[in-house]
Amino acid sequence: MKVKEVIFAGRSNVGKSTLFSALFKFEVRKGKKPGTTIRPNSFQVGSVIFTDLPGFGYVSGYSRNFSERVKDFVVEYIETNARRIVASVEVIDASSFLEIAERWEKRGYIPVEIEMFEFLNDVTPRVFLAANKMDKVDDITNLNKIAEMLGMQPPWEKWRHVIYPVCAKKGEVSALKRDLKQYLLSLNLRDAAKAFR
Repeated sequence: MKVKEVIFAGRSNVGKSTLFSALFKFEVRKGKKPGTTIRPNSFQVGSVIFTDLPGFGYVSGYSRNFSERVKDFVVEYIETNARRIVASVEVIDASSFLEIAERWEKRGYIPVEIEMFEFLNDVTPRVFLAANKMDKVDDITNLNKIAEMLGMQPPWEKWRHVIYPVCAKKGEVSALKRDLKQYLLSLNLRDAAKAFR
């Protein structure tokens, strides 16, 4: 059987590595400061590689040019490996997503998270959106606004197969874990299901 891959992508400091560890009980190398994971972290179970990609956007202690190179690397990695990628998990910080997206839009730019979501939907067969840091979100209706900004008609609950509210730091990832595992089983990737503990 050919090797398949599940990737985790997202802006720096959204808790990608923490989510990765919470889902798989596999500790990945992560930086002490935001934006310091600059190489992919991977592990393989059976025929599936699970990859935590570097965060794009702000990279602690590096120039804007370097940050752009990291983003380009992530995009190139996804394009190069698109044939083997069976799913992608985009991780966003649900507590700051709206503020950051609105700031980008006021400047006339497409917010990076929205651009990445559209890109992942174009090049990977299944996208899971992990709305992380839900413990810092006062109003659950923020998820309606997030869904709308990503092109999904509210209420967000209609999109439970896409949007997964999680709190990786507290280990609150059960719905995402369940559906990701079920998805891999539906592809006959039973050996990969062992990755989830």
